[in-house]
Amino acid sequence: MTNPNCSTIVLTMGLAPLKQFGIAKIITTTLQAVSGAGYPGVASMDIMGNVVPFIGGEEEKMQQETQKIMGEFRGDHIEPLAAKVSAHCNRVAVVDGHTVTVSVEFSSKPSEADLRHAIDSFTALPQQRELPSAPPRPVIYMPEADRPQPRQDAERERGMAAFVGRLRPCTVLDYKFVAMAHNTVRGAAGAAVLNAELMHSEGMLD
Repeated sequence: MTNPNCSTIVLTMGLAPLKQFGIAKIITTTLQAVSGAGYPGVASMDIMGNVVPFIGGEEEKMQQETQKIMGEFRGDHIEPLAAKVSAHCNRVAVVDGHTVTVSVEFSSKPSEADLRHAIDSFTALPQQRELPSAPPRPVIYMPEADRPQPRQDAERERGMAAFVGRLRPCTVLDYKFVAMAHNTVRGAAGAAVLNAELMHSEGMLD
């Protein structure tokens, strides 16, 4: 079992509660922390006070992995999500925490209240099985106008939750929002631990 791309995790966690409304189109822009570039990563003089609008292979990964992760398991294969995905990926001068802005179109045309209720009530298999690394709420909505922020929120819930905010109507698609999660915890090391816990709960490691 392998982890998906760390920016894809942030996007798909933000979208997971909303899948029930029929996701048809996604446009996303990432603001990715330098820790996601690995060691030695991006030279400090290249990133300070700067935005690098290219991360090799990242946009293609986000588009393909989002369709796969949000798809349906059909016994011997995964049927990808039948949605168009467009990604713009940027490296920014943030230490930890990837932020994504998302515009999404739905086939069922839910209300904003429908979306908020879906986010607030969302749980998944790790919560149902009470896995040790799983946060009680995997996706947390923040009502403040200026949240989530990596510096203030990435370490919350031991870095294992995704945070969503600024849900509002979109004049091009249906709705737009911001999502953020700790890229090296929820997007990498913590995700690997959670995967192992889930595999153990499935009897795959006995």
